[in-house]
Amino acid sequence: MATWRLPRTPLLLRAAQRLLPAPLRRSGSSPAPPRLPGSLVRSGGFVGGRWVQAAAAFPVLDPASGAELGQVADCGVAEARAAVRAAWEAGPGWSAAPAKERSALLRKWYSLMMENKDDLAKIITAENGKPLKEAQGEVLYSASFLEWFAEEARRIYGDIIPPSVKDRRLLVLKQPVGVAAIITPWNFPSAMITRKVGAALAAGCTVVVKPAEDTPLSALALAELANQAGIPAGVYNVVPCSQKQTPAVGEALCTDPLVAKISFTGSTATGKVLLHHAAGTVKRVSMELGGHAPFIVFDSADVDRAVLGALASKYRNSGQTCVCTNRFLVQKGIHDAFVEKFAKAIERELRVGNGFDEGTTQGPLINEKAVGKVERHISDAVSQGASIVTGGKRHSFGKNFFEPTLLSNVTTNMLCMQEETFGPLAPVIKFDTEAEAVAIANSANVGLAGYFYSQDPAQIWRVAEQLEVGMVGVNEGIVSSVECPFGGVKQSGLGREGSKYGIDEYLEIKYVCFGGL
Repeated sequence: MATWRLPRTPLLLRAAQRLLPAPLRRSGSSPAPPRLPGSLVRSGGFVGGRWVQAAAAFPVLDPASGAELGQVADCGVAEARAAVRAAWEAGPGWSAAPAKERSALLRKWYSLMMENKDDLAKIITAENGKPLKEAQGEVLYSASFLEWFAEEARRIYGDIIPPSVKDRRLLVLKQPVGVAAIITPWNFPSAMITRKVGAALAAGCTVVVKPAEDTPLSALALAELANQAGIPAGVYNVVPCSQKQTPAVGEALCTDPLVAKISFTGSTATGKVLLHHAAGTVKRVSMELGGHAPFIVFDSADVDRAVLGALASKYRNSGQTCVCTNRFLVQKGIHDAFVEKFAKAIERELRVGNGFDEGTTQGPLINEKAVGKVERHISDAVSQGASIVTGGKRHSFGKNFFEPTLLSNVTTNMLCMQEETFGPLAPVIKFDTEAEAVAIANSANVGLAGYFYSQDPAQIWRVAEQLEVGMVGVNEGIVSSVECPFGGVKQSGLGREGSKYGIDEYLEIKYVCFGGL
């Protein structure tokens, strides 16, 4: 998930004033960046159906090489408010459109994503660094939300309630909340947008998207395709901005009285700041925040299957997913066998490299700060007695690359067991009893996802019900699905995304009492 950081001294960037779409520009001194598909690469914001530039621009970097991919309009508070106004003005027309019409436009947008899936994947790999195969998977996942909510748009049903007196009829209507501000992270720069925007547009809301400063190109590519699909002007707006501008733009979106709804995916700390801002106007809020997912392997588990699940859950996107495992808890009877097999699988199956290279499974981390956090967690654990089984240091491929790492002899007081690493680090702690494992798993103040492996039916029911998380994987390391509700409990957030429940986040319930009949 993206986090907001304190602003650094900005670079002197060339101002641009054009109102035309433009390809990204390169600086001459950087290493050659990946070749990007010009048909979908845009450098401006997208406001009211027009491509707009700001007074300054900010660089988008390739995390694999550090090369500058180009520069994007650094939208500020003025551009954010203009986007909100455009969305507000487009709202009545969009909400009044028949559900079938909104459905058809979302379906057209989905079809264009599928037609351009290879180019969209290249953009993701270039700005995010994840392996191209993972990026291709993200595009399919991303597009599936537009397809799903195109279908759900026609299923927003109300109710007729039996009256308690003869001359009344009681109705319940569902209506769009209004303008929704969508603030998304860098780790899934396409899917985190469509999962929110698909539901919002299906419900009849209009949106302003503020993408992460590291990965704005995917949001702008989606804007280009939305425009091609015929989504009306002002319905989908994008205001990219730099790290320096992000706090002010976020505050503007959360406090603008024309915004009725905030949807945010990112850190718990940032979520609390946005909640504070949104409270002033009592906005509807949904948030998917930090995780600290436990992965429990009981003595009854199929160890080989557990290892495969652990590999998928931990190292997808180099450990940079909100639901990836952060804590491995392995029962003492199979602990040594699991650690040995897990280490062999890591060394056998994972390959660090540029995301565009064939065979790469582990791309770079998003930036050097992320690498530093992994190093800090490993150093802390080793200083307290943990053992490095495999990995443990930066990879020779480049400064943002880190070896997939496995630690044993881990204890609960180590930093890696107390906070989310968001990197390719797998710490393993040994436990004795089921009750102990559940207690450790539930000790965190967050609860997004949790996983466990067991072949004992009674244990499966007990643990699935006791884990304090919003999503549970039983003998599975990957749980995300468009048909299922995504979200957490405790300080992991509010509300759900995807599934039939996701559209409810963008709907108000209105009761109508029709009397005098």
